[in-house]
Amino acid sequence: MNEQSDENRVRLQKILANAGVASRRVCEQYIVEGRVRVNGVVVTELGSRIDPETDQVDVDGTAIQLDTSKRYVILNKPTGVVSSMKDDQGRPDLRRFTKDWPERLYNVGRLDAETSGLLVLTNDGELAHVLAHPSFGVTKVYIAKVSGRVLPQTIAQLTKGIELEDGPIAADKARLLDASGDTSLVELTLHSGRNRIVRRMMAAVGHPVEELVRRQFGPLHLGTLPAGRARELTTVERGALLTLARQAETPPGDPTQEQL
Repeated sequence: MNEQSDENRVRLQKILANAGVASRRVCEQYIVEGRVRVNGVVVTELGSRIDPETDQVDVDGTAIQLDTSKRYVILNKPTGVVSSMKDDQGRPDLRRFTKDWPERLYNVGRLDAETSGLLVLTNDGELAHVLAHPSFGVTKVYIAKVSGRVLPQTIAQLTKGIELEDGPIAADKARLLDASGDTSLVELTLHSGRNRIVRRMMAAVGHPVEELVRRQFGPLHLGTLPAGRARELTTVERGALLTLARQAETPPGDPTQEQL
């Protein structure tokens, strides 16, 4: 815990209760049981005080959001919208989806205009930097509607690896969901941050993408959120996302944002 004057410091159990972890009495029990860490160190003393602005707290390994000024939003981006808060060419952008929040939100990474699905919006610049950096490699799950009937050997090829102009690439997982007509549905799991990687992979195996949706980003799932709708993350989702970000060490330099 940072050595600072007591005026900024608050009792740990009060901080946890205010963050919605549990009642203060239950939070005290968590502390005594050794389930709470501050800056990576287990704290078991009930009198412990921390600075909520600078200290990082986790319970059972899950990060706790202490800074209530930070906003985390999940958007089901529709097609025809660019992943930008302001587009120089005047195309529809993300601003229409952020009107419900007074904070200035930014998108974490990108989806190209023709791709729909899960996009994270936040005013937490540090988290956005970590999660968007290609060297970190957040796992993402896509469902692609592609031309032609995809064969099982093509699915095997996607996971084994294919050669693209900018080097080899392999899907972490690939599943054929449907191949009953002139088109097929393929689910791809990737952690690559390379531009338009799903579209390029499917084109390389002879099945160009007709429609593409991102269903999952790290621990976050699109679920039943309709296209064009946004909502704040739940406490559980926030914890999972913050935990993921804290596990990463931010590489030097600015994040290269992927576009898929």
